[in-house]
Amino acid sequence: MKILVTGTAGFIGFHLAEKLVSLGHSVIGIDNINDYYDVNLKYARLDHSGIKREEIVYGEKIASASLPGYSFIKLDLNDRENIFNLFNEEKFDCVCNLAAQAGVRYSLENPYSYIDSNIRGFLNILESCRLNALKHLVFASSSSVYGMNEKTPFSVTDTADKPASLYAATKRSNELMAYTYSRLYGIACTGLRFFTVYGPWGRPDMAYYKFTQAILNKKPIEVYNNGDMLRDFTYIDDIIQGIISAVNNIPSGKFALYNLGNNKPEKLSDFISVLENILGQKAEKIFLEMQAGDVPVTMADIDITRRDLDWEPKTSITEGLKLFAGWYLEYGKNGSE
Repeated sequence: MKILVTGTAGFIGFHLAEKLVSLGHSVIGIDNINDYYDVNLKYARLDHSGIKREEIVYGEKIASASLPGYSFIKLDLNDRENIFNLFNEEKFDCVCNLAAQAGVRYSLENPYSYIDSNIRGFLNILESCRLNALKHLVFASSSSVYGMNEKTPFSVTDTADKPASLYAATKRSNELMAYTYSRLYGIACTGLRFFTVYGPWGRPDMAYYKFTQAILNKKPIEVYNNGDMLRDFTYIDDIIQGIISAVNNIPSGKFALYNLGNNKPEKLSDFISVLENILGQKAEKIFLEMQAGDVPVTMADIDITRRDLDWEPKTSITEGLKLFAGWYLEYGKNGSE
């Protein structure tokens, strides 16, 4: 298949593009390489995929030097003309839309960036799919859509109308927008609600990354809600397998939502203890109140995902954090941080 993956300078998109190419697909990746976090990490991911920083020019396609079948274009989802042109020229079989403005807490500081990327940008993807009769759109949603729901584990059959942040509201909006386009225009759409994805090449704004960095540098870590929050940490390789399974399973009803979560939530304080043991150092902890926009529990009900996608997460938190720590130490040694 010829597949468009948006957000390929990002954490999940980078891993997905490389995996799809290894499976024999032709992949075009796009990303605007914004500065929400250190762009050097984004360029390092692209470099790993054979895309050289010095060759990147906005709007121009670059073939990977090391991954035959992979090309990259620096492009913003809000650039409607170029997005439309890309779809018209390439005639994709499938689109995996992972590009978005991420971060729950940042949405309190810079709300307009979430509307621009997550609403307007996603609309451009939907319109491009409509105009080109795309076979299948797979798009990233988030566990944050469950918001203030008190029932656990969270199921895709639950109502999700109490978002705790603007980020969550935009991801729920994406689901509703995709559903509308699916019903009106017959576009097969699959939404994937990710639960706290972690692993090598991860985002430095995520807790596990910040904790690792602080512990190794003998700096204190900030622990919210006394470490009593529960999170369904899900390792990146498991997430990638879930996305690929979704790509290969066009929903018979033209629209589907699935949870991709570990189904085994970890208490934050226990998570920190595992990380301390792996790093061989104790963390100095600063305990703080739970921040606005955060929720106390995320836990995925994956029964429907198991049934439809034959997907099961396999990576334990200890195994996953060991793999992340090993990557982090090597990445730091290379001076790419």
